[in-house]
Amino acid sequence: MAVVLALCSALAYGLSDFLGGILSRRTSAWSVAVVAQISSASCTALVALFVHGHPVAADFRWAVLAGVGSGVGTGFLYRGFAAGRMSVVAPVSAVGAALVPVLAGAVGGERPAPLVWVGVVAALPAIWLVSSTPAGPATAGRPHGSPTGAGSGLGDGVLAGLGFGLLFAALGQVPQSAGWWPLALSQTVSLPSIVLVAVAMRAAWVPRGPVVRLAVLAGPLAATATGLFLLASQQGFLTVAGVLTSLYPASTVLLAALVLHEKVHRAQGVGLGLCALAVALVAGG
Repeated sequence: MAVVLALCSALAYGLSDFLGGILSRRTSAWSVAVVAQISSASCTALVALFVHGHPVAADFRWAVLAGVGSGVGTGFLYRGFAAGRMSVVAPVSAVGAALVPVLAGAVGGERPAPLVWVGVVAALPAIWLVSSTPAGPATAGRPHGSPTGAGSGLGDGVLAGLGFGLLFAALGQVPQSAGWWPLALSQTVSLPSIVLVAVAMRAAWVPRGPVVRLAVLAGPLAATATGLFLLASQQGFLTVAGVLTSLYPASTVLLAALVLHEKVHRAQGVGLGLCALAVALVAGG
């Protein structure tokens, strides 16, 4: 069940990122992140009202840490997508998001079966390949004044990956008995985290215009994704949940192919095949 939950989380994250990435190319990425997180926090709090639990102080401390990671990850991911550097930001962020919970799980004493570890190892190049794009004018649709260069994309990807990795690793410490209020807190904390980083970078974050309002649609998707990850980490290994959830670029690529009729090139095809192999190995283990 944990494998299914993690894969559904990856699908929901991919849908959310697809929508957020498109909107971020038309307006401020930070304002899109703000609206999306407000929507996500509201949806999560609504669900938390109906989920029974007894959280303790430690659960809320982990939730605050997860919220900081979520805010940083979302902000820099959208910033990278807005500048047209998806080919750099997506794979770096996804690999980072996978590695942090793997390390956290290993340090915490998790010992998955050897076959599962083979699947984890296979998932890392799969994430990279499925997120790659052919060399070419990757900056099409770049907003005026956005930074250029692979170096900037690498920085956004690393920071986004560390943020999401922190989110996964911290949420993985919240037990099922806590209910969903810690998750609602993490989503709420992510909002001031986004604003503080945007202010520090002197970036526009106040939502303005009709385009940014559409980011409210990303909220339920992000809330669903994070909630499914929480359930997956509670019912199985954090190591497995983190890696499988980090396959979210695969759903984004497939969605782009179906909706935008983007061509899936050879490297992405190999990556999708490795994704399927990784899932089979983890499930079989």
